Amino acid sequence: MTDERQGDPLLSVTDLTIRFDVDGDDESAVDGVSFDVRRGEVLAVVGESGSGKSVTAMSVLGLLPANATVGGSLRFDGVELVGRGEATLRSIRGDRVAMIFQDPLAALNPVFTVGFQIEEAVRRHDPSLSRGAVRSRAVELLASVEIPEPEARLRSFPHQLSGGQCQRIMIAMALASDPDLLIADEPTTALDVTVQAEVLDVLRRLQQRSGTSILLITHDMGVVADLADRVVVMRAGRVVETDDVAPLFGSPSADYTRDLLRAVPRVGERASTEARPPVGAPLETPVPALAIRDLVVEYGNRLVGRFRAVDEVGFEVARGEILGLVGESGSGKTTIGRAAIGLAPVSSGSVYATGVDLRTAGRREIAAMRERVGVVFQNPATSLNPRYSIAQTVAEPLQVRRGLRGSELTDRVDALLSDVGLGGAWRERYPHELSGGQRQRVAIARAVALDPDLLIADEPTSALDVSVQARVLDVFRSLQDRLGFACLFISHDLAVVDSLCDRIAVLRSGRLVEIGDRSEILTSPSDDYTRRLIASAPVPDPIEQRRRREERLSA
Repeated sequence: MTDERQGDPLLSVTDLTIRFDVDGDDESAVDGVSFDVRRGEVLAVVGESGSGKSVTAMSVLGLLPANATVGGSLRFDGVELVGRGEATLRSIRGDRVAMIFQDPLAALNPVFTVGFQIEEAVRRHDPSLSRGAVRSRAVELLASVEIPEPEARLRSFPHQLSGGQCQRIMIAMALASDPDLLIADEPTTALDVTVQAEVLDVLRRLQQRSGTSILLITHDMGVVADLADRVVVMRAGRVVETDDVAPLFGSPSADYTRDLLRAVPRVGERASTEARPPVGAPLETPVPALAIRDLVVEYGNRLVGRFRAVDEVGFEVARGEILGLVGESGSGKTTIGRAAIGLAPVSSGSVYATGVDLRTAGRREIAAMRERVGVVFQNPATSLNPRYSIAQTVAEPLQVRRGLRGSELTDRVDALLSDVGLGGAWRERYPHELSGGQRQRVAIARAVALDPDLLIADEPTSALDVSVQARVLDVFRSLQDRLGFACLFISHDLAVVDSLCDRIAVLRSGRLVEIGDRSEILTSPSDDYTRRLIASAPVPDPIEQRRRREERLSA
């Protein structure tokens, strides 16, 4: 390669426009976007949910729906992609340009094992490999993204893995061909802080070892500070600022960029003396909203063996309290949340939700309990009915459980959607027309529609950009202050937990390692594992993040 070619950008986006035909209306998603991805660099594209980040990335590989019209120029290694046929795009997909999708459960095939899907990617890249070599490469890829027991995991199906583990499977598949350009669309959204740090290290080593360029789409400014060389900031389909990572964080030129950085939560930002006394029922109320005692959850049977996902865990959530449940992916957080509403098998111990013993309660009691418990699931793409508009989605529990009709129903739905920032024309859209963050906001609106006594929130802000996340957290606070519901808040984002929760419970491998006041856990944890979690959390400061990374890797 000549020196002149070496200096050319690998991907050049010039005056890109993307429009969608939505029921006869021409909707603009991207309007005149221009940027370059240089060879061997990591370029981060950040912005609010719906700003056009993912749409821009999908256009590079021609993965937009049929109602999309693309204009402008997309040149990859000197080859124009706009207007080219499927054969040209297929020749670069996977081999030269690979993509890590935002939603791993939607991208993975549920009827095939993860081993089969990884081996298929390896075989497509190099058809000459023997069966044994393909399998060895698949095991190597799983090990590179820190999947425990990689050989055994090859036999697992996607539904048998946690959200974070599925995300790592997607990353392993993307790395199978050693691509020239890796498009990473929210690659760490579902990952806890320790695994996120490990995955970022994997991506960094890949980039340094092979010179792979990375186009990073993310809302996590800590990830941007950790990995990116340059940053493109988008808003409403336009680029508002482009700069190297250090000056952009240190002295951003655009007001919108400054607003984004101000919205980023930071561990320790909330004063240690600040206390939000629980509202609603007083603390001396004998019946907590959620009481879990010596809970054991096991999966499997005698033939295939039994796996203990939750091992003798016990805690309570008082009425009006927000308890943060944190830990690594696969630690049992989501399983406990599912057990709290009767969706996970309880092998031993007890679960009392709003005073109802789920092990002994009848169907009517459980049905009545679920009316008083709201749930925000981790993956809104699979929890929302694709045939319902978002207004119908939020209206359904109000119609079925409260019997609301007509203008009363419409007003209540509009108020709920407005609370999560999706008013106006958004109410008639369908889940597939929304970004991941927008779908999550619909799920939150539905969860609080019945004014619950207890809210189980499983990673409710994991898919949200920082500005929308700040708004949603404000909604959480205001709703909780007004309604006084208890909340089990499951999250891997320690800064979010710090800003919202009263107490924190830390899980590791299905066991509770410590529980206590938020400020005590985050400032003076008693367990080494908790200290490692806190040290692994990225911070939105490139200089500080580099220091923390070097300190972590040298330990």
